[in-house]
Amino acid sequence: MAERGHQIHPIPPVYDSSSSILILGSFPSVKSRETGFFYGHPQNRYWRVLAAVFEDELPSGIPEKKAFLLRHGIAAWDVIASCDIEGSSDSSIRNAVPNDLSLILAAADIRRICANGRTAFKLYQKYMAPLLGRDCICLPSTSPANAAWSEERLIRAWRGALLVPEDP
Repeated sequence: MAERGHQIHPIPPVYDSSSSILILGSFPSVKSRETGFFYGHPQNRYWRVLAAVFEDELPSGIPEKKAFLLRHGIAAWDVIASCDIEGSSDSSIRNAVPNDLSLILAAADIRRICANGRTAFKLYQKYMAPLLGRDCICLPSTSPANAAWSEERLIRAWRGALLVPEDP
């Protein structure tokens, strides 16, 4: 078992004034903290799922990933700013301190907030929903630990949530 340690979120949020969808993870994995960007583990299906949903090329480096998100109106961050965690295990998160989403919400017209997985959703419900009064859609996790969901099934679920026509 990985040693439990206090970690501070090292990755700044990605967003601009055109962002309309905010996708929140829980807290970056060890690999993401090492690479310095969201979903850095090659087995995580996040980037492949988004590329399929938006029928776009799979981004490779950090600049390409940032450009991909912004091109598709996506803001990305995590619910937790710091916590005690064992390795990359969401279930081990303790002493969580939430990120301040007001930075993104003040700068962008976020119309939909989505959580990548149940842990991110539960953390959003606990820390952010009471403050923001905004609903959050719980998407199935793109983590390889979510083996019950095939990549094709993830793509269908994420497409259904992300490509909803905007209300007039």
